[in-house]
Amino acid sequence: MPQQTTRPGPHRVLVTGGAGFTGINLVRFLLEQGVAVRSLDVAEFTYADCRDRIEHLVGDIRDPAAVDRAAAGCDLVVHAAMALPLYSERDIMTTGVDGTRTVLAAAERHGIGRVVHISSTAVYGVPDHHPLVETDELVGVGPYGQAKIEAEHVCAEFRARGLVVPVLRPKSFIGPERLGVFALLYDWAKDGRGFPMIGSGRNRYQLLDIADLCQAIWLCATLPDGTVNDVFNIGAGEFTTMGRDWQAVLDRAGHGKKVRGFPAWPVIRTLRLLDRLHLSPLYPWVYETAAKDSFVSIEKAERVLGYRPRYSNQDALIRNFEWYLDHLDEFKDQSGVSHRVPWKQGALGLAKRFF
Repeated sequence: MPQQTTRPGPHRVLVTGGAGFTGINLVRFLLEQGVAVRSLDVAEFTYADCRDRIEHLVGDIRDPAAVDRAAAGCDLVVHAAMALPLYSERDIMTTGVDGTRTVLAAAERHGIGRVVHISSTAVYGVPDHHPLVETDELVGVGPYGQAKIEAEHVCAEFRARGLVVPVLRPKSFIGPERLGVFALLYDWAKDGRGFPMIGSGRNRYQLLDIADLCQAIWLCATLPDGTVNDVFNIGAGEFTTMGRDWQAVLDRAGHGKKVRGFPAWPVIRTLRLLDRLHLSPLYPWVYETAAKDSFVSIEKAERVLGYRPRYSNQDALIRNFEWYLDHLDEFKDQSGVSHRVPWKQGALGLAKRFF
């Protein structure tokens, strides 16, 4: 880690989206650092292990009054709230863009000098080269990618006005509490099924363990203003190919099953049709990019922040799979559109019997 003087750590942190997957892992991490935590989310905070140890407010980040109440008395904001890609375009755009502006404006009013903004590598769209660096062109794919880009523009506006706004662009992250699309594949592994791959599975697809994202957030919370007031890619330091990394989960499941690749173009065309019929469990950015390379350079975060990822792709996938197995009874009858619950399998549920 660079030899830098850290600033005093925060005393009370507002986490937007605190009841979501990112939020709960960050809340637990912050409590371990001895920090007081306040959560703001449209959903109830239902985690029994820390519900009585934090302040949890129910409210929408698009509501200035709710955000104003949540920001009062805090000295750091971590802005992680976002409508996920399976929400409506209107909800995605207003939450991502208007909500971000509301959060930053509240921080400014309350004299909170720093807001850590969680963006996404979705801002790079479907690129034609790798690894991606922070200065590459931003091309949003679909409402989610477009909203993330516009939210970063809002961050730049407030940074120009004097607010310190570190922006983190994490790869797809997994870990305890992560379900969503990953639960589809974990379910197949649990039941002794193989994994279908869009394409050969030989593409390199970088992931990120949520614990490593929490590390990056903490660095952005505690290092000097001039160090962190920038944009940083965050991802795993060690990853191989999609096929090899997912095979590690099947090996952990112990049924002797294998990853099976399928020609990308026919699968993508089929998923597009199923998407139009509302029968696909995957949104376009997932199936359009699943057969392509997707990895970013983390050199800047390593050099500037001292970021040191602990978990490889395989470590993170297996850690998430083991959490899934240990907690299956808690969510086996649930489904929805957030990362906290499994996504409906749709037509993939019919295909499962052939693997």
